[in-house]
Order: sequence, then C-alpha cells, then structure tokens
Amino acid sequence: METREKIVIIGGGFAGLQLAKALNKKRKKVFVIDKVNHHMFQPLFYQVACGRIEPSNISFPFRKIFQRSRNIQYRMIEVQKIVPEQNKIITSEAEFTYDKLVIATGCRTNFFGNEKMAHLTYGMKNTQEAISIRNNILLTFEKLIIEKSRSDDGNWNIVIVGSGPTGVELAGAFAEMKKDILPRDYPHMNFDDLKIILISSTEMPLSVMSKEAQDKSEQYLKELGVQFMSDEFVTDYDGDRVTMKSGKSIPSNNVIWAAGVTGNVIEGLNPEIVIRNRYKTDRFNRVNGYENIFAIGDIAHMETPKYPDAHPQVANVAIHQGTNLASNLLKNSVKDWVEYEYKDMGSMATIGKHRAVVDLPGFKFQGFLAWYFWMFLHLMLILSVRNKLAIFFNWMWSYINRDSSLRLIIIPTRKNNTEQ
Repeated sequence: METREKIVIIGGGFAGLQLAKALNKKRKKVFVIDKVNHHMFQPLFYQVACGRIEPSNISFPFRKIFQRSRNIQYRMIEVQKIVPEQNKIITSEAEFTYDKLVIATGCRTNFFGNEKMAHLTYGMKNTQEAISIRNNILLTFEKLIIEKSRSDDGNWNIVIVGSGPTGVELAGAFAEMKKDILPRDYPHMNFDDLKIILISSTEMPLSVMSKEAQDKSEQYLKELGVQFMSDEFVTDYDGDRVTMKSGKSIPSNNVIWAAGVTGNVIEGLNPEIVIRNRYKTDRFNRVNGYENIFAIGDIAHMETPKYPDAHPQVANVAIHQGTNLASNLLKNSVKDWVEYEYKDMGSMATIGKHRAVVDLPGFKFQGFLAWYFWMFLHLMLILSVRNKLAIFFNWMWSYINRDSSLRLIIIPTRKNNTEQ
C-alpha cells in the first residue's frame, strides 16, 4: 500500500485554506490545525462590529468546508512549539508528526509592545474582537440613556487609531450609524455630542494608496463628520483618556486599535530567520534553513526584486502563495517548482454609502461606481452561496431602509457550578 505524504498546515486563514482546498482529493494526507473551528472573512469584520451583518455570515466552519474530503482532516487545537529536528509539532493537547509543515498563522493586532494598550483597547483581527466592539459600543448607549448624563465625555467619543482600510471603513460605518440608526433607536437622546475621531500617524488616510484615493477618502470622512487627526502618534491610553505625542489628549471609553499588525510566530525555529515577526523564506515559500518547512501569507517574509522589503500583508498575496505552493507540492520533482511572483491586483476601501476608492493597475476611480465594485468583489469572495445571499439581503435592506436589525448585545456567561 502506497504511503501518502503527510502535510500539516498550521492556520486556516486565506493562505492556509487556499492551500488545503488546492490539495483536496490529491494523493496527500493533509491536516489543518487551527485554534478556532472556522475560517473568517476578515475584510468584513468592521461590518460585524457595526451591527450590519452577523458573524455567522462571514464565518465558515472547517468541518463543513472539508465535510466531503477524504484526505483532509481538521483539528481544533493551538500549536505551542515546532520541533524541526524530529519533524513534529507540540500542541496544548497532543503531538503531530509531519513530512512537510506549512506555517500559515497570519497576523494579530500590533500594539507595539504596549501591554496596557493591548488590554484596554479593542483590536479587530478575529470574530470575538469584532463582536466585543459591537457589544461595547451598544452597551455605552444603553448606559447613557439610563444615566441621562453627559458628565463622562469619554462615552461620547469613539476613537479609532490607524487610518488604513480598516480604520477608515470603521470610521465611515460608525458615522453613518450616528446619522441614520442611533437617532431612531434612541429617539430621546441628542447625538450631536457623539464624535467619531480617526487618529492617523500619516498626513493623509490610506497612505499606501494613490494620491487620488487619499484625497477622496479624506473628503468623504469630512462629509460624514469624522474628525480626522493627521500626523499624530498615540503614546498612552489609561482607559479614560487617549494621549498623543504632541501633548493632545482625548477622553474616550471606546478606543479601537487599527494601527498595524504583527505576525503570529511559533516557538521552535531559528530566531535568526525571523524578520519583523515574519519567517524569512525563499521564492518557493520555503523557510530559510529548512527543507520541509514552509511559510505562506502574512507570516512569510519573501524578498523579491519587485518587493525587496517583502510583500504587503494582504489577502491577495496569501491566496496566491497558497495556490502556488500547492502546485509545487504536487509536482514530482523540486526542479519543476515555480517561484512565486506577486501580481498586484490593486487595493480598495469603502467609506460609507456611495463612497469608496479603488486603485487598479493603470486605472483609478472613486465614488458610487467604486462602491458598487467594492460590494460586488467582496460578495464574490464569500465562500458559500448561502452566505452570499444572506449578506446581499442585509446589504440591500440597509441600502433601502438605512437600517439593520442586527444590533444584538451578546455577552457570554459562565455557568455557575457552585451548589446552592
């Protein structure tokens, strides 16, 4: 009986999932290991945080995805250490051996070593964090309507740190929420004092996009009433007040951190090949110094002539690296492997209804056409037909009524086993 090669994939994000799907029904024994039981469509987390769509609409259980696969198995477990000398990984519950190991652990929110900031602010890199933002914002208004008081200015300031796509999309969504939804939910409250504040370390929002996109996004933010603070660096937050390097400070009990990401590095590999919390790889995504260990997606630091400082940490890179690695692993000889070359497909962001910016290779556009393009592309990237329909229905309902019915406050409780 032929022994099939065993490939272990750590992480089921865009890169890991794409690799696993490409290896489905092939003569490989594949294990997908992730600490959560579902794949998450991260570009729409901000809509979960604002109550526009349900988390289940952008979450896809691994066991459902691989339900009919005969060669792919999934294990919900957290990897603690890699032991390359023995071709095994150590997890919180068991050990797994491998013939080839693929690290696709992605990124987490980067708080730049500030543990207090990590504890007191909200990141948005997983479903739980997006739900926590929604809960906290809605609980704030429930608290305010009971207290009937504006003495705590921090309750009236929603501060978003970071002006990349996540930051501007959140700011735009909250601004529309302030205008169209909150006055109807809380008719006896005056929301004139509610401020949406976007703090940017750069002069313009969306600094990685074109000048046209930056100018237009700043215009859109102003039209929506978002206060954009440029060239400001947040240095501290104590739970009540955000402090900046310039000396300015803002009272806020609702601070969302969207100022960067850092790789989820696993203990066990040579620390000298870790660059800015990413594993240095060759053009085949093979981790430097290891013949049978690979890194793909956000966790991979691959230097190429076009990208001497490594590729951007975006979904397109992750998806295409997963596809390319799968193609190489299925070939009979390493000599036939193809180097990975990233083709930039462009970037985009939406800042509210009929407000979006799109940069495509050789073509840039903004406004309502860009907004429809953004919606169509994101809808097509959703995995299942059922989820596509659910999101489309929610978007159409929101488009027509400027409302949604998904503002649920769901707080998990612990069962009390104490005998009475």
